[in-house]
Amino acid sequence: MNMFGLMDTSGEAMQAERMRAEVVAANMANAETTRTDSGGPYRRQHVVFAANQGDSGFLDSMNAASGTPATGSLASATLPSLDLSGTGTAAPGVHIAQVVEDTSAPLKRYDPGHPDAGPDGYVSYPDINPLTEMVDLMGATRAYGLNSSAVQAEKGMITSALEIAKS
Repeated sequence: MNMFGLMDTSGEAMQAERMRAEVVAANMANAETTRTDSGGPYRRQHVVFAANQGDSGFLDSMNAASGTPATGSLASATLPSLDLSGTGTAAPGVHIAQVVEDTSAPLKRYDPGHPDAGPDGYVSYPDINPLTEMVDLMGATRAYGLNSSAVQAEKGMITSALEIAKS
C-alpha cells in the first residue's frame, strides 16, 4: 500500500457512510408515504457494504515481504516499508454494493377517511421505525467522523515525516 493509500481507504469509507446517511434521511422523510409511483407504500431502503479487494491479501503481502512461503505463519514476517512513490497496490476499502428494499409487510392502520384506504378501511404505511433509523444515522455519523479523524491523523504523520526529512 502506498503512503496515501490510507487516505484513499478512509475517503471511500466516508463516501459510503455519506450515502448510508442519505438513505436513512430518505427513509425518515418517507415514513408516512402511503402511495409511490409503483402504487404501494414506500419501502424502507437498506445500504449493503462490500469490501474492495486489493491486488493481494494481507497475508500474501506479509509473506512476500519476508520471503517466506505462504504457509499461514507470520512468525518470521517483517513489515514492508512504505511505498512513497504512489505506485503500490490498490488499498482495500469499502464500497456500496447495492441499496435494497426491505421485504417486510407494510403496517396496516385503520383510517377509512384516508384517500389510500382499502375497501376494509385500512391504509398501508411503510414499516419504518424512527428509532431504528436514528440509530442507523448515529452509526453512519460516528463512522464518518472516525474516518475523518483517521485522515487528519495521517496528514499529521505525513507532516511530521516531512519535518524529520528536512532536518
